[in-house]
Amino acid sequence: MKQVEMTVQVREKTGKEVARKLRRQGLLPAIIYGRETENIPLAVEANELKKILFRHRGEQLIFNLNLKNNGSESRKMAIVKEIQAHPVTDEPLHVDFYEVSLEREIEVEVPVEIVGKAKGMERGGILEVITRELTISCLPMAIPNSIKIDVSSLDIGDSFHVEDLPAMEGIRVLDPPKTTILTIVSPEEEEEAPTEEALETEVIAKGKKKEESE
Repeated sequence: MKQVEMTVQVREKTGKEVARKLRRQGLLPAIIYGRETENIPLAVEANELKKILFRHRGEQLIFNLNLKNNGSESRKMAIVKEIQAHPVTDEPLHVDFYEVSLEREIEVEVPVEIVGKAKGMERGGILEVITRELTISCLPMAIPNSIKIDVSSLDIGDSFHVEDLPAMEGIRVLDPPKTTILTIVSPEEEEEAPTEEALETEVIAKGKKKEESE
């Protein structure tokens, strides 16, 4: 878990018009909150944040935030909880920071990373990922970039569940043990069978065509 430094500005005004004005100035509206922290609205340098996220893409980060507020300064340690992005341009619109303590466990979602090639795939099987993120609880510095799953021993018809994960020191997976993470299916299973609704539509269409021809 890497730590990065960033200076942010505490802001008093909130609302859509304020947010639009901040973006025109190259700033992002943001907020920091936590179990022992009231909501504090912030303004973040958009380019600085994007550079940090690009430089450390695929990594979990702890932000050491330097909060400036009318001449006074304070520091808070946080992770990015959520980034709201524009649906078309994918540009960040708003950032949620969650304050953390190095001595207190937090719950976060981490991506699943597939390692190796399943032997079932060599026989024509298809790897189907059902669960792409897992919820874990651990100390902030123990948050992994991903949870690796070695699929090399899996054959067609095999599945991998949360309960199949090896023990990870200091990390608890909170998803139910029977949660399916991935499965190796045969090509025949991958071909989607017609649904009952589709079959009904086809029958009705054929009946209508017959009526029109009479």
